[in-house]
Amino acid sequence: MALPINELTATLRRTGIGRYMEHFEALFPVEHLKDLVVDEIGPGREVVIDGQRVVNFGSDSFLGLDRDPRVQEAIRHGVDTWGTHNGASRAFVSVQANIEAEEKIADWLGTEAALIYPSVTLANLGAIPGVVGKADFIAVDEYAHNSIHDGVRLAKGGGVRSATFSHSDPADLARVLHANRPYRYALVGVDGVYSMSGVLPPLADLAAVCRANNAVFYVDDAHGTGVLGPHGIGTVRDALGSYDNTLVVGSLSKAFSCLGGFIGCPAELQKQLKIHSNTYIFGGPVPPPYLEAICTVIDILQSGEYDRLIARLRRNLRQFVDGAVQLGLAVLGGLTPITSVLVGDEASTLKAGKFIFDRGYYVQSVIFPAVPYHAGMLRVQINSNHTTEQVNGLLDAFAELRGDVPLAGPDALRMSA
Repeated sequence: MALPINELTATLRRTGIGRYMEHFEALFPVEHLKDLVVDEIGPGREVVIDGQRVVNFGSDSFLGLDRDPRVQEAIRHGVDTWGTHNGASRAFVSVQANIEAEEKIADWLGTEAALIYPSVTLANLGAIPGVVGKADFIAVDEYAHNSIHDGVRLAKGGGVRSATFSHSDPADLARVLHANRPYRYALVGVDGVYSMSGVLPPLADLAAVCRANNAVFYVDDAHGTGVLGPHGIGTVRDALGSYDNTLVVGSLSKAFSCLGGFIGCPAELQKQLKIHSNTYIFGGPVPPPYLEAICTVIDILQSGEYDRLIARLRRNLRQFVDGAVQLGLAVLGGLTPITSVLVGDEASTLKAGKFIFDRGYYVQSVIFPAVPYHAGMLRVQINSNHTTEQVNGLLDAFAELRGDVPLAGPDALRMSA
């Protein structure tokens, strides 16, 4: 007798995305390089995957703080002090380390207050539907992070109207807002750094459109946190001069190498986010040991040492970008640790990723639906604890790759912009 769960599985396999992903997995069982298991993490950025030791250029621990003894010791101290878990939803109780971490985040960021969520994804899934109602409207960049779009879908389920606008296009944002009046107020969602390309949007121009159209600006700056702006505070304050009329979301994983996400906001709004964000109320909190580590990371970011960390990161980034451009590769980004090399069709992208892997370097081969169809790319994440020799080795692998797999040239950047 067939069970309903078997029918459920078969139905999911027949969906468009299910058939598409299984198709590529069947065609490229070795080149696929998805759902990998790391067997060992060594010093620097070396890892062992499927028995092969490679240099990891797929890590978003951009500052290398996951290997920092002070961060590791803070986690051990947190275990000794608080145990392994908060023991309850924060709607009932928070450990003191949680309050201290939020106060330190707000002080470092320059906002009145901050609220920590279990992750950036859960921040977006909780805050976006939590701050709008049926009388409001949401406009979101077409290439904004998936979790922003998922937050919008939850809001739409509650009766909120929404629409997308053309990527990083203030004029189209103005058109969308005008076309969807009247509304009580609007929420405009964008990324501070676009995660697949490393491209920065025109935040100041978008913020001006928000002000002119009674809209609150919502910036997911997860990929700018820790690596852009003074002491790593991200893209928003540098671009806008203040956080007036702006909610900023940041990551406590990635450059922080800890756990969680946060929203920087006015103090009065922090309380309302606690009341209206289901993922804050019903989501498990960040474990206390990581809250201790978050405080340690902020101390590092606010110290003179940050200048040395970010200088090493920028040196490595400049080395890779300059070398990739000299090779005639189509380079997206280059201002942040996320730098992508445009390949083109999906088959070539998967083959290119495996070619680089076989030469001892792991980069992420990204294909549709994470990026537009036939705009596959190799996503390189530069870290401050990569060595000059490792970056040169990756560039040598890309030089070899050009003779083996067809790659997009620099002219393709105009078509992908």
